[in-house]
Amino acid sequence: MKYRLMIAATAATVISAPASAVTIGEAVKADMSSLMTLYRDFHANPELSMQEVRTPAKLAAEARKLGFTVTEKVGKTGVVAVLKNGPGPTLMIRADMDGLPIVEQTGLAYASKVRAVARSGVETGVMHGCGHDTHVTSWIGTARQMVARKAEWSGTLVMIAQPGEETGEGAKAMLDDGLYSRFPKPSTVIAFHDAAAIPAGVIGVTPGYALANVDSVDISVKGVGGHGAYPQTTKDPIVLASRIVTTLQTLVSRENNPADPAVVTVGSFQAGAKHNIISDEAKLQLTVRSYSPEVRKMLLDGIKRIVRGEAIAAGMPDNKMPVVTIREAEYTPATYNTQPLSDRALTLFTERFGASRAIKTPAVMGGEDFSRFWLADNKIQSLIFWVGGTPAATWAAAGGNQAKLPSLHSPYWAPDADAVIATATEAMTALALDVLKRG
Repeated sequence: MKYRLMIAATAATVISAPASAVTIGEAVKADMSSLMTLYRDFHANPELSMQEVRTPAKLAAEARKLGFTVTEKVGKTGVVAVLKNGPGPTLMIRADMDGLPIVEQTGLAYASKVRAVARSGVETGVMHGCGHDTHVTSWIGTARQMVARKAEWSGTLVMIAQPGEETGEGAKAMLDDGLYSRFPKPSTVIAFHDAAAIPAGVIGVTPGYALANVDSVDISVKGVGGHGAYPQTTKDPIVLASRIVTTLQTLVSRENNPADPAVVTVGSFQAGAKHNIISDEAKLQLTVRSYSPEVRKMLLDGIKRIVRGEAIAAGMPDNKMPVVTIREAEYTPATYNTQPLSDRALTLFTERFGASRAIKTPAVMGGEDFSRFWLADNKIQSLIFWVGGTPAATWAAAGGNQAKLPSLHSPYWAPDADAVIATATEAMTALALDVLKRG
């Protein structure tokens, strides 16, 4: 008991002391009990994309208590919190806050039991399977540190809580609702994402392209149905669709420069309902990934050409040509980390955390709509960095083999939240202070 009282007294001293009297790491450590209480609440109460209500309300309330000017319902459910602290640049810090339609299976005491109805009309479990609960918790922690250290920086801090990242629509919705016109426009934007592919507490920075263009493509392959015993009287859409699937792979293997990464994955193939009936339609759903605009165009144009070419080869008449639909509303552009800010951050993180905890990481084929904040004005300096979440013991037991570990979007994803939140809050605060440092 005496030991616990000493710890509590020490924490209270750190919290009440002037910010300059303690390091960022010490101040974050003293705040972790409060932050973890918030984290467990966020984790247990996830909300689906563009249906966020409870989460933004809590974030807005926390920001108001700290003295930010807060605007809610930006881009439907987003939050914008502004703190002006003298002359200087404008920095925007973003956290995404939506959960996923997943039934959680982590076994955590505070595991989500939430159920909700998706926009498809399907009832589903809801889980923070991508770690956005760590993002919003660190957002609060960073806001607290920046307010406590106002004497150390000058400029304007804009902190946004973004909806709908998982559906690729939240950043665009906030920009369309005047994020850069109704509020101070940033000269720098930063964010972080927890990572399953890095041990807990390790920071990863990827200069240049960091995440991919993500396109969703639907293909409706028409046919002439009939009895399975008399295929000569039909035009089998399953055979045609199968040819399309295999030929699509040549876009990457034979048409794309191997130095420019690209992915064409057919994630869904639906046709028919009975053994002896040849269907009159087959439906394909594709995810198409790339980095550069040129490769993206080559892939999408190639899909249309291959689909039409295979249909012609199969003898399909013009009125039975397959229909290719590129779902532009779901498109997420590639995320680009500007070189000056990436280099600056990696140097800063290495000095603060050591070379073993600040590493350069390769680009990945996942998608992130954080990209849109830079694309809206490419004069802005932009960076999203990774903070590892896989518990150190789990990582060691798997020998670092990611195939043996839960990934993001897994019902078993349970990051070492203490390590993620503490590391991200300290890193984000240090980078924010560097960007906004007094001249």
